[in-house]
Amino acid sequence: MSLKFRLSLQLAFVLPLVAAMMIGTAGSLHFWQGWVQVGVFGVFSAIFAIYFLRHDRRLIERRLRSKEPRAEQRLLKMLWVPLWTCTLVLPGLDYRFGWSAAFGGVSLWVTVACWILVAVSWWIVFEVLRFNTFASATVEVEAGQKVITDGPYRLVRHPMYSGFALMILATPLALGSLVACVPALLLIPVLVFRLLDEEQVLRKELPGYTEYCERTRCRLVPSLF
Repeated sequence: MSLKFRLSLQLAFVLPLVAAMMIGTAGSLHFWQGWVQVGVFGVFSAIFAIYFLRHDRRLIERRLRSKEPRAEQRLLKMLWVPLWTCTLVLPGLDYRFGWSAAFGGVSLWVTVACWILVAVSWWIVFEVLRFNTFASATVEVEAGQKVITDGPYRLVRHPMYSGFALMILATPLALGSLVACVPALLLIPVLVFRLLDEEQVLRKELPGYTEYCERTRCRLVPSLF
């Protein structure tokens, strides 16, 4: 099975799933924020696939691996998947039953601002993948892996997590839901625990990473954490 076919198959499965979580739960085709989510996911996924199929096929192979070798990461994934699913499913239910409206709802300008932040988060992840071919979807160190210090890695040690954190926090309000902020906020400590566990692995197994940590002090947010 070719890499291009595997990517196409994944997108053909995931995109309808995202649409079902957005529009299906809303019970209405008028849930425009859900359509924007489907469109943003589809467009950026296509951009990523086209670019990296041309420039870094090994990265795509690494990103398609999903089985975590570490028990700690498998446990964190058991927390991550249901919380992220709730973050995506609740806005549709919120639209259908008007839960956030009871608290004043989310204004249009906040929604638009958060969609801009979601787009920025996708761009951050793209830049991370462009600079770091070893950015696997699992926590492991490969033979020949090097410490990356260029691009976004000059600012923080885990810029991909920075992008994910921004996306997590912006998505509920971009989808017009206050209720979905609850599972989204619960995802942040899960993300931080994953980051800290990954750092332990990198310090032990990746030559030069400890020295990089001494030069680049912040893990997730410049000048803060």
